[in-house]
Amino acid sequence: MIPEFHRIRRLPPYVFEEVNRLKARLRAEGVDIIDFGMGNPDMPTPKHIVDKLVETARDPKSGRYSASKGILGLRRAMAGYYARRFGVKLDPATEVVATLGSKEGFANLAQAITAPGDVIICPNPAYPIHAYGFIMAGGVIRHVPALSPEAYLSGVSRAVRHSAPPASVLIVSYPSNPTAQWVDLDFYKDAIALARKHDMLVLSDIAYSEIYFENNPPPSILQVDGARDIAVEVNSLSKTYAMAGWRVGMVVGNERMCAALARVKSYLDYGAFTPIQVAAAAALNGPQDCVAEIRATYKSRRDVLVSAMARAGWDIPVPPASMFAWAPVPEAFREAGSMMFSKLLIEEAGVAVSPGVAFGEFGEGYVRIGLVENEHRIRQAARNVKKFLERSGQILSGARRYAPAD
Repeated sequence: MIPEFHRIRRLPPYVFEEVNRLKARLRAEGVDIIDFGMGNPDMPTPKHIVDKLVETARDPKSGRYSASKGILGLRRAMAGYYARRFGVKLDPATEVVATLGSKEGFANLAQAITAPGDVIICPNPAYPIHAYGFIMAGGVIRHVPALSPEAYLSGVSRAVRHSAPPASVLIVSYPSNPTAQWVDLDFYKDAIALARKHDMLVLSDIAYSEIYFENNPPPSILQVDGARDIAVEVNSLSKTYAMAGWRVGMVVGNERMCAALARVKSYLDYGAFTPIQVAAAAALNGPQDCVAEIRATYKSRRDVLVSAMARAGWDIPVPPASMFAWAPVPEAFREAGSMMFSKLLIEEAGVAVSPGVAFGEFGEGYVRIGLVENEHRIRQAARNVKKFLERSGQILSGARRYAPAD
């Protein structure tokens, strides 16, 4: 028999797959699933962006290879966004790399800067690529509980004192996926000071920079004096402009890390389809009314979710940012755990959420709810949840079918 490949052995079973299989089976049986499980924007990409794609695609030359680090026009547009939004001036030639979404940028950056055995400080719970991008690159992950930003930085301070070899990279991600936590600029000042003290590079994931709800636009770590000496930021157009499937992201900041990423990418890809890059530049350079409309839609959905679920008997903390709510598992199901609760919720209520344990061991006891269904569907989900909670005892008594065999 052929042994399992080395890198695949380092990856655990994909936790989401259990829920996805159940969801697929029920849909095949004709069950209507109200799906909050995946952070997949359901809103249309704004028309002026699509129009620019179509216009550019008609150029006979548009089908040629593009540039692996992104066309200059797109990199200039990304630098322009940082100048307008954060007051950060970037050199589009050396401090901006356009990526095939933020996930690809993060993973290839990990490949570019990681030596086997490097210790990486990673929040837990966290978006899976934060840890597994580095695991696939040969790094060693030091998980630090991140149930609040303050707890995370405090935990980082303890972790770096006891790391051998010393930690080389610190990951921060706010607004957070999955916890929807938000931080101010003082947090980044403390993070940069801590990283300097312990000679670490910093990777900041800010993919939800434009999805905020309380007149609290998230800051950039690059606003901190001297941050570009040790930090890069990963960002994305996916949520800002409802362009998830277009796969346009960016890595910006430290020139040395950007150069390393660009070199790795030059061996792996030729960049996104040029019309997509031109349309992405049009998104960044064009009218931003659409961004405010998308943000308002998420805020309205958030408010409906929190109020409707409260009436159903499920108290969900109000998320200050991101397109997610991070909800504690209802008390009756707490002992069953987030995975069991998520499975039962799909089968008994037709409502799909992501189990918190899929984002790391410290995510146990929570589920992530994506704001990716319209308000009517959210209210319907709440009615289903109300009936589900009222039958919790009966449902749990029949849950033995999910228990592993002896």
